[in-house]
Amino acid sequence: MVRLSSLDALRGFIMIIMALDHTREFFHSGAMSFSPEDLSKTTPVLFFTRWITHLCAPVFMFTAGAAAFLWLERGHTKVELSSFLWKRGLWLALLEFTAFRFAIGFSLTSGPWLLSVLWALGLSLIVLAALIHLPLRVLTVVSVGTIALHNFADAWRPASVLWSVLHRLAVIPLGGVTVITAYPLIPWFAVMALGFCFGSILKNEAAARQRMTLRLGLVTTAAFVGLRWLNIYGDPSPWTSGVLGFLRTNKYPPSLLYLLMTLGPALILFSWLDRRERALPNPMIVFGRVPLFFFLLHFYTLHLLTYPFALVKYGEASFTLLASPAMGGSAAAYPPGYGYDLLTTYAIWIGLVIGSYPICLWFARYKERNRAWWLSYL
Repeated sequence: MVRLSSLDALRGFIMIIMALDHTREFFHSGAMSFSPEDLSKTTPVLFFTRWITHLCAPVFMFTAGAAAFLWLERGHTKVELSSFLWKRGLWLALLEFTAFRFAIGFSLTSGPWLLSVLWALGLSLIVLAALIHLPLRVLTVVSVGTIALHNFADAWRPASVLWSVLHRLAVIPLGGVTVITAYPLIPWFAVMALGFCFGSILKNEAAARQRMTLRLGLVTTAAFVGLRWLNIYGDPSPWTSGVLGFLRTNKYPPSLLYLLMTLGPALILFSWLDRRERALPNPMIVFGRVPLFFFLLHFYTLHLLTYPFALVKYGEASFTLLASPAMGGSAAAYPPGYGYDLLTTYAIWIGLVIGSYPICLWFARYKERNRAWWLSYL
């Protein structure tokens, strides 16, 4: 089966809006002092600046699973796929504690140890390496069941490091360091496994897969609206009032409603992109074909950019070499009220995306021309 440009475009769109969220965390003044989903302090524009980026992690997990299925369909065996998945999973977990950790605070030793998205992706790939050997129908039931039922475990909060890694956001003092389990394994591995099952739909003729994907997206979105309206189950924070409150669902760990709210629209968007595959914007495809490269590139670029911006505004910028308060750094190390308005934040984001495109295009073309084994890990 040939590679689907529409799947790359969806992933590329996700990478672009992910860069918006990270730009906000590095530059927006509000990110240093309150959550954009704090309804007592936020504005609708700031809320939706954060809300749209909720699509990123679920869709990236989901498309990683779908890409694994398509890799299998290109003539590989399940044994070969398992080997690739667990090795890539270990690689991503290593990057979490090295390249990504250094990008946050330009240090490998200071600050808390954050178990975030690369960690979750890595562990989910390792789990998927085993799960792909299940019959596809069984794996679908396991994946949907885990996503649908895991919120029943919210009330169970044992003081266990293992449980925190599996299903609870926690700050854990461990051997003289602080570990933050921002991305517990459950239900992220199930989202990736469900993406693998979704890959079987992608084998269909274009019109058929577009119809099926659109229906799945509409049903998933309707399920979110219905369950959120009933306000009985699916999220640890019940809806109280207002549109913003209706859309404010729990990401750490991702609740059932959070995943329905994000994956439903993403499936609808994929169906729309798939209908326009021949005319898709090239930047979206390019970013979608080198997602890890773009992830690390944009994160380092953003952190480095804080230095000249701070030098102009504050006359001194050494504090920007530390982790920002929005990423676990000390607020005392930064000037009071540090940061910039939302318009400036958006301008930096747009400039970042435009500036990253030619670099990512070069790397995407380099990967196409060269088949070295190590390139499959970038």
